[in-house]
Amino acid sequence: MSKRDYYEILGVERTADAGAIKSAYRKLAMQYHPDRNPGDAEAEAKFKEVGEAYAILSDADKRAAYDRMGHAAFQNGGAGAGGPFGPGGFGGAADFADIFEQVFGDAFAGRGGGRRRSGPARGSDLRYDMEITLEEAFNGKDAKIRVPTTVSCGHCEGSGAEPGSKIITCETCNGAGRIRRTQGFFTMEQTCPTCGGRGQYVETPCRECDGVGRVRKNRELQVQVPPGVEDGMRIRLAGEGEAGGRGGPPGDLYIFISVRPHDIFERDGPNLYCRATVPMVTAALGGEIMAPTIEGGRAEMHIPAGSQTGRRMRLKGKGMARLKGGGARGDMFVELFVETPQKLCERQKELLREFCELSGDGCNPDSDGFFKKVKRFWDDVRGDDEARPSA
Repeated sequence: MSKRDYYEILGVERTADAGAIKSAYRKLAMQYHPDRNPGDAEAEAKFKEVGEAYAILSDADKRAAYDRMGHAAFQNGGAGAGGPFGPGGFGGAADFADIFEQVFGDAFAGRGGGRRRSGPARGSDLRYDMEITLEEAFNGKDAKIRVPTTVSCGHCEGSGAEPGSKIITCETCNGAGRIRRTQGFFTMEQTCPTCGGRGQYVETPCRECDGVGRVRKNRELQVQVPPGVEDGMRIRLAGEGEAGGRGGPPGDLYIFISVRPHDIFERDGPNLYCRATVPMVTAALGGEIMAPTIEGGRAEMHIPAGSQTGRRMRLKGKGMARLKGGGARGDMFVELFVETPQKLCERQKELLREFCELSGDGCNPDSDGFFKKVKRFWDDVRGDDEARPSA
């Protein structure tokens, strides 16, 4: 069976430069990589075919020989004999694992740096969800929390070895943490199954942690929630996450804040909003009302005569504390809602009728203006009907 043209395999022109060849190889190698196509024999064959083509076309000398003589350049002692497909097999500088690492670096599942022995590993970060009230968001809060996590084993000090036990270099991988296996033309690397990539193992595992170096534990931590914190913010406690592996540094703990909805106030950044119901007489004549404040106090507000529903009153400096604001606060806005009297007695109804009779132009400007617009609308519609010819 004759081999396919290398340029055809990579899908590039024969005049393609090195950058185009490398780009085409990256795309196809990622597409057909065995890790992305487990158990797919066809994909594995294409993966090998793509690697073979790139091994030739990425090398200027080998590409020149291929352009002159085709596949014959690498057969029967030709120009490529002893090269990537000669008697020595697919090894040396053209080893496919080297090619794949050079092209992809550490981007493909971390395998680019797999030749190095696995060292200390940083611990995982942890998340803790904390719900607080709006008042606690205003004042700040000191809270004690319990976090399930892993900590360094005290018996073995995180080494995973029983005290006095020896650390032995792995004989399977000779301390490299990875082993190579050859499949046809290709040499692939994988994590050493004996030491799990560590390159070494302990003679006697720690009896407290079974050789892991970490143990599960519930930790109590003191958390300070600063005044002015907002819903969705997070607090980072450095080094309070899970313990690192093999003596590595611990991760961090992130506390995500959620602020419980309030019965009276709504928040928008540093400002607060609330609605105050005002009797119709107070709104009409003007007067004073008491508005609640987030710290639990009262603020006196003057209601101007003739105030309408929806009017917004501002109380400067009565909002939320500003995060890192040095004591500065936002504002509070009170929206008025004028309440119409209910359950009127006959005398009250009589007085309202008298009031209505005495009301002249300008007493209800909004309603008067609205009905004037309605009248003009009706007149326009009636005029259109009169102008329309009869059938």
